Amino acid sequence: MLKPGKTYEEVYSSFRWHIPEYFNMGVDICDKWAHQRYRMALIYEDDKGQVERYTFWDLKRLSNRFANALKAHGIECGDRVGIMLPQSPEAGICHIALYKIGAVAIPLFTLFGTEALEHRLLNSESKGVVTDEANLPKIVEIQDKLPHLQVVILTRGEGGERVPKFWDLVEKGSPYLEPIKSKADDPAFISYTSGTTGPPKGAFHAHRTLLGHLPGIQMPHNFFPKEDDLFWTPADWAWMGGFMDVLLPSWHFGVPVLAHRAKKFDPEEAFHLLAKYGVRNAFMPPTALKMMRQVKDPRSRHDFSMRSIGSGGEALGEELVEWGKEVMGLTINEFYGQTEVNLVVGTCSEIMEVRPGSMGKAIPGHIVEVVDDRGNPVSVGSVGELGIKRPDPVMCIEYWKNPEATAEKYVNDWWLSGDLAKKDKDGYFWFVGRKDDVITSAGYRIGPAEIEDCIMKHPSVSMVAVVGIPDPIRTEIVKAFIVPKPEVTLSPELEEDIKRTVKVRLAAHEYPREIEFVKELPMTATGKIMRKELRKREIERRSKANQSRS
Repeated sequence: MLKPGKTYEEVYSSFRWHIPEYFNMGVDICDKWAHQRYRMALIYEDDKGQVERYTFWDLKRLSNRFANALKAHGIECGDRVGIMLPQSPEAGICHIALYKIGAVAIPLFTLFGTEALEHRLLNSESKGVVTDEANLPKIVEIQDKLPHLQVVILTRGEGGERVPKFWDLVEKGSPYLEPIKSKADDPAFISYTSGTTGPPKGAFHAHRTLLGHLPGIQMPHNFFPKEDDLFWTPADWAWMGGFMDVLLPSWHFGVPVLAHRAKKFDPEEAFHLLAKYGVRNAFMPPTALKMMRQVKDPRSRHDFSMRSIGSGGEALGEELVEWGKEVMGLTINEFYGQTEVNLVVGTCSEIMEVRPGSMGKAIPGHIVEVVDDRGNPVSVGSVGELGIKRPDPVMCIEYWKNPEATAEKYVNDWWLSGDLAKKDKDGYFWFVGRKDDVITSAGYRIGPAEIEDCIMKHPSVSMVAVVGIPDPIRTEIVKAFIVPKPEVTLSPELEEDIKRTVKVRLAAHEYPREIEFVKELPMTATGKIMRKELRKREIERRSKANQSRS
């Protein structure tokens, strides 16, 4: 438990890990609170506005029943089971039940197509899948290609006689269960990387990972939990940012979570939810915040009062920090983490200065440095790779069935993140870009994040992605793909004005020599911009153009 202090240095130096030998996430996030019969755990609003409420006592009995049903269908300790569900009570119950019996959860995005699903279910050798009516056809389509898959369970809707229904199984299951006595290092879930730098790999995590996450939750949410806290995120619970940055840590602390089933993120509706349920804490990806920033005068229609907003997944930027102060009435705390090693850097406005553009400082309990290729810390202000030192309870056990990839991530005792950063004299980390996103132009090494942040400050820009495009003279040139604000009229003058903005505010060698206005940017299911995809498309387009000219 992170203890508040007067300064960041005081909090960091006083923190000590307490990881017990035996620890079960399912018991921790549910059963330990169930004796408080009316303690609220979940408020669920479906896409039609219907509301359901569940206490921890409810979740204990429901998860026990479902756990017994899973065992009756052959799911045993160590077996992998996919959870392909939107934010919903069933998704939460699945997580609890699987951990209680020692099975391994495989969170799966409902946005996944059949190829993405096939890769993950085949690679993990999943024995079961729990899904809903909307996503069942995808599973049925690839079922013959999944030799290990034995049972598919349907939460809501009609699936036919061969597909058992979740709530029928719950009704038949016994409410009594003796959870497995798992060790803290025993496996709990596999979370697949987003695949922006190659085929998705399965980060194999232990039960202790939840405990390793806690300081990284408490810091960006100003010493969470506090009285009357209630947590919500629009992020899919299949993403680490959804289930490990919000759902499970909230339940660890006995704090209720708002779940909302929405087909698409609606910024106006987001303000409505914050006000309607009195949401006090939220994890909001930068993409969602940028969309909310476009809503004009939300306080004239929505009476919201929040205590903390944490943001991660992409660089936040100065514009959003200022918007947070003006509109949300708070300082948005930024944090950094990865699927494999999550929430290791962040800010906490209660005890430290929040410097716009910085990811923050090392979260208490984690040793983080900017290192070179040999694992040696680089000098202050120098660019290197962000490294996290082992052992660390939040660090994944390994990449599932991929020892070569696991070994490649370590240099000595440093986990190399693949992200380039620099650290200033005060210990703040500054994101430069993905190692493979770095642009080499006329001898300069240019990170896209700083340019994107600069362009985002232009009043005509809604979203932007910057990539390097091959150039015969400069090696690469900087190209910006920009989503303009709806009311903006495109013109050569606007393009020149954006270029001039970067020249003046950053440097002449960093300005985008090419700008393309687009309607949308390619995103991963977690809301990260796929710069690699933009670069690939541009190279292919130029190649075809050259062929047609020749």
